[in-house]
Amino acid sequence: MIRKNPNGDLPVIPQSAFVDPTAILCGKIIVGENVFIGPYAVIRADEVKPDGSLDPITIGDNVNIQDGVVIHSKAGAAVDIGKNCSIAHRSIVHGPCKIGDRVFLGFNSVVFNCTIGSGAVIRHNSVVENCQVPEGFHIPSTSNIHGDTDLALIPRVDPDVTSFSESVTEANLALVRGYKRIQNEF
Repeated sequence: MIRKNPNGDLPVIPQSAFVDPTAILCGKIIVGENVFIGPYAVIRADEVKPDGSLDPITIGDNVNIQDGVVIHSKAGAAVDIGKNCSIAHRSIVHGPCKIGDRVFLGFNSVVFNCTIGSGAVIRHNSVVENCQVPEGFHIPSTSNIHGDTDLALIPRVDPDVTSFSESVTEANLALVRGYKRIQNEF
């Protein structure tokens, strides 16, 4: 469902994107080319700043937003998701938040009030808030990061761990093409 927020803002969605009919997109959202937004995802840009304005939720090209993902923002703050990212099933991205290109956010993870550098991997069931995740950084499953000092305790890993996230991105680009081809069939 595509709908306006109380300010009257409507999502901007290009023809090349696929939004599942069960997903809800509300308000000031800018969706990039070839984006996949899966079943029951909820993306809401509807809370405002004290002056009544709000920044958009921006989703870059070739991003996949999987089943049950929630993207929202506190008090009109921006959410910016770079290109070629995978936001896995039931994750929450809560602004203010800036996510670089080629980021993988694992199943059921939560990110809030942070900047995540390009190529970072946040594995499943992790909570990351109030920090700046460096480019290419890997956060193991079930991690709880509540500030920059917590990041210093995580050992660096081999860059090969990103191959999983790249394969997920490729698989979901194929889904966009497939669902766009059959979207008017019953």
